[in-house]
Amino acid sequence: MSNAPLMPMATAVWLVENTTLTFKQISDFCKLHEVEIQGIADGEVAKGIVGYNPIIAGQLTREEIKLSSDDKDRPLNLNTNEVEIENSEKKIKKYIPLSKRQDKPDSALWLIKQHPILKDSQIAKLVSITKNSVTAIRSKSYWNFNNLNAKDPVAMGLFTQKDLIEAIEKAERRIKREKKDKEKAKLSK
Repeated sequence: MSNAPLMPMATAVWLVENTTLTFKQISDFCKLHEVEIQGIADGEVAKGIVGYNPIIAGQLTREEIKLSSDDKDRPLNLNTNEVEIENSEKKIKKYIPLSKRQDKPDSALWLIKQHPILKDSQIAKLVSITKNSVTAIRSKSYWNFNNLNAKDPVAMGLFTQKDLIEAIEKAERRIKREKKDKEKAKLSK
């Protein structure tokens, strides 16, 4: 069973005024009683309702109306535009208050100490700071390095434990790949 069109009464008014469809076809399509459609045609029902064009609304096509106008037994079929809504797991950048912004370099320092296998670019992505800042913190040349306190970013809510685990696994895969590449290079010499 198909759904009713948007604004069924207004759609019925438009179909009565602009097509040669039968009252039964219009009533079936708009999910209204056939007597209501007769009343619309007689001007007794839906006084003052402006017709709603189902073609412009994308609920019907001209071809669909023509096919049903030519065959009085053929029902109108609602044109449903299936819109696929993607649930992409993309992180939405959220506003970080000024008081929390110092937590980012602190978190980067914690990640460098606790998980040295992570690349600077991975840390920068996780903590949402620049790669240059991470590199400076790693090399201890960061402008405010002496005032940094390593803090667990997951505990502070900068990202989830799942994000951290995924980054570590990715780093481990990269290290294995690099080892294999080194071994291949040794063997080929």
